[in-house]
Amino acid sequence: MSTKKKFRVPHSFMIVFSIIIAAVLLTWIIPAGEYVRVENADGIKVIDPTQFNYIARTPVNPLLIPMYIVKAFIKRVDIMLVILFSGGAFHMLTQSGALQAVIAKLAKKFSNNLYVFIPILTLMFGLICTTQAVNMFIAFAPVMVMLALAIGLDSITGAAIILLGGAIGFSTGTLNPSTTVVAQKIAELPLYSGIGYRWVCFAVYYVITNIFLVRYALKIKKDPTKSPMYDLDQNSELRAGGGLKDFGTIDTRKVLNIIALVVSLGVVIYGSIKFGWDMPEMAAMFIWLAIVVGIISGFDSDTICKNFLEGCKKMMSAMIIIGLAQSISAIMSDGKIIDTVVHSLAGGLGSVPTLLQAPAMLIANTIINVFLTSGSGQAAAVMPILVPLSDLIGVTRQTAVLAFNFGDGFCNYILPTSTALMGIISACNIPYDRWMRFMWKMFAIWLVVGTVMLVIAQLINYGPM
Repeated sequence: MSTKKKFRVPHSFMIVFSIIIAAVLLTWIIPAGEYVRVENADGIKVIDPTQFNYIARTPVNPLLIPMYIVKAFIKRVDIMLVILFSGGAFHMLTQSGALQAVIAKLAKKFSNNLYVFIPILTLMFGLICTTQAVNMFIAFAPVMVMLALAIGLDSITGAAIILLGGAIGFSTGTLNPSTTVVAQKIAELPLYSGIGYRWVCFAVYYVITNIFLVRYALKIKKDPTKSPMYDLDQNSELRAGGGLKDFGTIDTRKVLNIIALVVSLGVVIYGSIKFGWDMPEMAAMFIWLAIVVGIISGFDSDTICKNFLEGCKKMMSAMIIIGLAQSISAIMSDGKIIDTVVHSLAGGLGSVPTLLQAPAMLIANTIINVFLTSGSGQAAAVMPILVPLSDLIGVTRQTAVLAFNFGDGFCNYILPTSTALMGIISACNIPYDRWMRFMWKMFAIWLVVGTVMLVIAQLINYGPM
């Protein structure tokens, strides 16, 4: 008798590479089109929604795919260096035993209070991500997974605390300079206007997301075999021992190492907000963290070098995923099909019933985010279309900005082209298919919540202030 082969989800690399091939094929199928781009009063380059033209096709040669990948690596080398050097720094910390000792202490304190512990952590990541991108926490992901495993949860819960918490802050657009501010400038709205209702959206998403996450965590704690990651977590290197008693005790060196970690992360966040630091400064800070921790731990120079290199090696998978994903938007841009997709979706919005116009904008922006992953770039592409369209159909411009925020933000946590998602789950050794077995329900809930909040925005005539 022949036995049926069980379906196996491809490796994450293969999933992203398949999307790259699909993107190349689309450049041969979708007509090339282009909006005229002009500079507005604020110096932002935006499209002119009245000037769209179909142009000669520029399909991408499939033989050039490796070159697109190489160029994508060059373009995103900054974030790759953050991932690489953070891996070295955190491996140095784990070799010192400092992280394990602190995690054991936290685990003993909070393992039976998940309904308090998880919401506190998601609130912290959510508030920080009201101004920052979630990918700034890629390096912190292994720590959260170590903590989750130590208190009897799974690696998905550890990654989800960062991703779902950060998603709430970033996607509701309360203070985000790269999405909300850019969109409001294009829509000619006062900057940060409408912030009251966006905070309401933050609170609603925060409560609903934490209910979902805490219920999941309690289910896994009760029966670990229900985790999509159960088999892989058993041998995870992030488990760092057989139990809490194996994590070691806290001594002076370990305390100093944790202080060094907290200070370095605090400096990165402060520098990003106050001085506009970006990935290069963050990468440099992780090099300093690795050196300082190595010295505090009493390691000799050879041991510091070996530990740093070993940690860097573990981040190679996350780096390659990001490079592969970055090449997709470049392929579509060179194929001149992104504007065509935007134009087609904008044309379909006009036939939607008035009450559902804002939710339709949410769906349209979600689809566009598959092709155009930059938040500020998406704002420049879609807001010049949504603004006159919203004026025409009676949807306030503020509501259109909110629809853009939801559409640009929340789908980043299911897309294999998302830097934040793929960077974090790769750093935690969570395969994409395992993540999606957990995440698809959360994303469906987010879409429903977004639809409701946008309908309410229309009903209350959500205005500029």
